[in-house]
Amino acid sequence: MLRRMTVAVLFAGGLLWQHAAFAHYPVKPVHIVVPYPAGGAVDAFARVLSQKLSELWGQQVVVDNRPGASTMIGAEQVAKSPADGYTLLLTAELTLVTVPHLHEKIPYDPLKDFAPITALVSATQALVVNPSLAVNTVKDLLALAKTKPGELTYGSFGIGSTGHLNMEMLQAMTGVRFNHIPYNGAGPAMNDVIGGHIGFMFAALSIVKGNVNAGKLRMIGVGSDHRSKEFPEVPTLAESGVPGFEAKSWFGLVAPAGTPPDIIRKINQDVTKVISAPEFSKEYLTAQGLEPILGTPDQFAAFIRTETVKWGKVVKEADIKVAK
Repeated sequence: MLRRMTVAVLFAGGLLWQHAAFAHYPVKPVHIVVPYPAGGAVDAFARVLSQKLSELWGQQVVVDNRPGASTMIGAEQVAKSPADGYTLLLTAELTLVTVPHLHEKIPYDPLKDFAPITALVSATQALVVNPSLAVNTVKDLLALAKTKPGELTYGSFGIGSTGHLNMEMLQAMTGVRFNHIPYNGAGPAMNDVIGGHIGFMFAALSIVKGNVNAGKLRMIGVGSDHRSKEFPEVPTLAESGVPGFEAKSWFGLVAPAGTPPDIIRKINQDVTKVISAPEFSKEYLTAQGLEPILGTPDQFAAFIRTETVKWGKVVKEADIKVAK
């Protein structure tokens, strides 16, 4: 009897200690792995969010860029990290919903190896061209492409990325053919558009804005269903002769599978608090063309499953394959 009571007391004490640990999370630096190079939209958002979380938590939140292998390097690192809430993955949809359709074998299971925390934001993508390219509108680009089928080159931030899939959708809806040059991140691709090595690309409004304002890029269309407040003179692609076309991407936050639900809820609540703050929206989201798509961990899990089906269909119909 005494032994049972002792075990019960120890068990209860362990639960109390564990609950206290969750309540005081985090008690040490948190690492947010971004499976893209520095300079892209995901990296830029991660750095702003990490700064706000550092202020809220009183702990350092470190952004750790681990690009490569279609984001699988960074994702695998997080999937194999301790499930304690101190290593998180902030990524776009490529990692969680399109990579499984592009590769026969990947080093993690997007639906089993991660604990969804929350969807974060959706990002409007803009169609930008090098100013030396003789096009001023989407119609100009499509007309030029029809005279040079398969010759005009565009860049993307990886095979199967939204920049790639959105361009595949544009080709399917208009009947034109472009030449795809994949890059290891949006930043490198954008630099080559600026340098004139490739002609154009889809990229998040947040990362092209500065170079558009500086005259290094020309924006000819936006992928949202309404014009950007930052660039009201730039029409949507739907207005430009491609009705029904939208080009957006989204970012989400996950932890290794097995991370305690209390920690998942704590991170979800604090991230929601940061992104929902009026000053955060005013200072960052609106200016970068981002819209919050927050929700519960269960809602994000359901969203991932839905997106997996959606993009799987796009990949199949476009017959996108990754070289082995």
